Amino acid sequence: MSITAEDKDQTIKDFARAEGDTGSPEVQVAVLTKRIANLTEHFKTHKKDNHSRRGLLKLVATRRKLLDYLRAKDEGRYRDLIGKLGIRR
Repeated sequence: MSITAEDKDQTIKDFARAEGDTGSPEVQVAVLTKRIANLTEHFKTHKKDNHSRRGLLKLVATRRKLLDYLRAKDEGRYRDLIGKLGIRR
């Protein structure tokens, strides 16, 4: 259900703004998107797993808050990020 360490490291490298960057909104949103995608796949076979579904809703809300922050801070970075991740809105 969770993402592997190698997958997370690769995502961090892909979206980092500078060397060693793990806390920027872009990196955080990218990692959350990976986790959300994995949980979505999990629910295709485990439809009644409501405990994990609650965690998924919390992840989506956290990602939404980070995206709203980034949009208010810098519209260009926001547009680039949702383009790279394929998040619609």
